[in-house]
Amino acid sequence: MSQLTDAWGAGASTVYEQLAERFRPLFAQIREGAITRELNRELPFDAIKALKASGFTALRVPENYGGSGATLPELFNLLIELGEADSNLVQAIRGHLGFVEKILNSDNAEWRDRWLTRLGQGEIVGPAWSETGDAKQRQFGATLTQEGQHWRLNGTKFYTTGSLYSDWIDIGVSGEGDAVRAIAVARHAPGVTVEDDWNGFGQTLTASGTARFENVIVEASDIDDETRFKYATGFFQLVHLATLAGIGRALTGEVAQALSARTRTYSNGNAPRAADDAQLLQVVGRLRGSAYVSGTVVLKNADALQRAFESRFSGDEAAEQQANAIAELEVSQGLTIVTDLILSAATTQFDALGASATLKPLALDRFWRNARTLSSHNPRIYKDRIVGDYAVNGTLPPYQWRIGVAENKAG
Repeated sequence: MSQLTDAWGAGASTVYEQLAERFRPLFAQIREGAITRELNRELPFDAIKALKASGFTALRVPENYGGSGATLPELFNLLIELGEADSNLVQAIRGHLGFVEKILNSDNAEWRDRWLTRLGQGEIVGPAWSETGDAKQRQFGATLTQEGQHWRLNGTKFYTTGSLYSDWIDIGVSGEGDAVRAIAVARHAPGVTVEDDWNGFGQTLTASGTARFENVIVEASDIDDETRFKYATGFFQLVHLATLAGIGRALTGEVAQALSARTRTYSNGNAPRAADDAQLLQVVGRLRGSAYVSGTVVLKNADALQRAFESRFSGDEAAEQQANAIAELEVSQGLTIVTDLILSAATTQFDALGASATLKPLALDRFWRNARTLSSHNPRIYKDRIVGDYAVNGTLPPYQWRIGVAENKAG
C-alpha cells in the first residue's frame, strides 16, 4: 500500500515511495509496541537503535558519507509516517535532525567533514540548550572555562529531548557578551549525567528531562561558533507539525478499526451496526480529512524550507534572507491550522465510539495528550499576529530563538 493508494496524497517526490518502502516494515514494528510502551512507560531504546541501524537518522546526510541525501520534503513526509507509528520517536530525534541540518549548512569544512562521517555511521546527537528557573533569555547559566589546552563545562539543562538516547550532546553556552557558543560532548563522557525526569502528561517517552555537566572536559575542536542555521525556527516547528500530522493519521486508523469491530449500538442510533451508522462514519471522515489537510500543509511548508536550504548556496544574500523569511511565514501560517485540526480531532474521536473508548488499554487519550503537549512547545498564540503583521504591514517575522527571563524583568 502506497501513500497515494491509501488516499493520503502523492509522496514528496517521484522516488519517495522507493525511499519510504525501506522504512515501512520498521514503522509497522514500532507501531505494534507503541501502546504497550505508553501504558508501561517503557523508554524506546530499542526503537531508537533500530532507527539508527536502518539509516533513518542519516536521511539528510549525503550519500558519499553513508546517508540517503534525502530532500527536506522527503524527510518530513517520512517523519509523518514515523509519527503515525509513535509520535514520541519523532520528537526524540528532533534535536538530532536539527543538528544534522546545522552541519549541512556549516562553512567549517573540517567540522562538517568530521560530523558528516559520524552521522553517516549512525551516530545521533541530542540537544541541551534550554534552561529553567531564573535562566535569562540572552545568557546561559552553563559555563565553559578554559583550562590549559582544553576547557571545562559546568551547568544544568532541561528539555534535553532525546539526549538520553544519543551518542553526543549539542550544548549551548554563553561566550563573551551576548555571544552564544555551541559545544559537543560525548553522551557518556565523565561528568555527564542525563536523567529521565520528564513529567509532562504527554510525549512521556521522549526523555525530555535534565542533563547535568560537572567539570566535563571539552576539547577546542569540539567548540563551534556556528550555533544556528537560518531556517532553524521553521525547521524545528515543522518537526512538531509533522508529528501532529502523524498523530492525525494514527488516531484515524485506530478509531476506524475500533468502529469497524464495534457490535454494541445505541437505540437512538441510525443503524443496527455501528459501522453502518452515517453519523459515526461522518465523524471518522472528519478525522481523516483533518489528518489529510495537516499532512498536505506539512509538505507544502517543507517545500519552503527546501528553498531556504538551497538559497544558502546561491551566493545571493538578499535572496537567501527572503527565502528564509518566507519559509518562516509559511510555517507560521500552517501552525495554528494544523494544531487546531489535530487537537480537535483528538477530542472528536470519542464521538465515534462509546464510553468503552475511554478504557486505558486502548490508550486513545494519548493522542490528545501528545498533541496538546506538542502544541505547547512554541507559542502558537503569537503566530496569527505575526502573519497578520506581514499581510498588513509587510513586517518580516521575528525568529524564536530563546526563552527565559527578559533583562528588563529580571530585577
